[in-house]
Amino acid sequence: MPNPRLAARYAKSLIDLANEKNQVEPVYKDMLFLQALCKDSRDFLNLLRSPVVKADKKVAIVEAVTKGKISELTNVFNRLLINKGRESNLPEVITSFIDQYKQQKGIHTVKLTTAVPVTEEMKKQIIGQVQKQTKMDNIDLKTTVNEEIIGGFVLEIGDQLIDASVVYDLNKIKAQFMNNDFIYKIR
Repeated sequence: MPNPRLAARYAKSLIDLANEKNQVEPVYKDMLFLQALCKDSRDFLNLLRSPVVKADKKVAIVEAVTKGKISELTNVFNRLLINKGRESNLPEVITSFIDQYKQQKGIHTVKLTTAVPVTEEMKKQIIGQVQKQTKMDNIDLKTTVNEEIIGGFVLEIGDQLIDASVVYDLNKIKAQFMNNDFIYKIR
């Protein structure tokens, strides 16, 4: 069951310890690796959530999977989570850690949705325009492709949404026809 407060507390503890040990960057890379592992491997997630598998077995399996790929600090943190019975919250802790890292570094996440893949040159132009319009220096552009928007783009900057998609325009036109604005004006 999702527990964002617990995840935020564990992530805060890890980022504070990483700052203290001067290992923020390696731990951030570890979190990106673990996030990809959680997304790609359903078996890994099932292991973390399984009440049948004992803690010592989980520790051994997690260490075998991540051996040589994560730092010792992250490895110790994973062991702590498992021994406390909080391993099922690892994906949320990872997400919270990444969010706190980006906040600490002043990195802003901007989400771009288009109907077709975007070239690297176009990404640079979009980042440049967003930096010019918002005064944000560090931008992490996340792109997704959604053919259902037909054309144009949808841009999310923090709590702002810029919808310049063809589907949005078509829905606006449909709403105008559904209101029968044109028929009432004729009569």
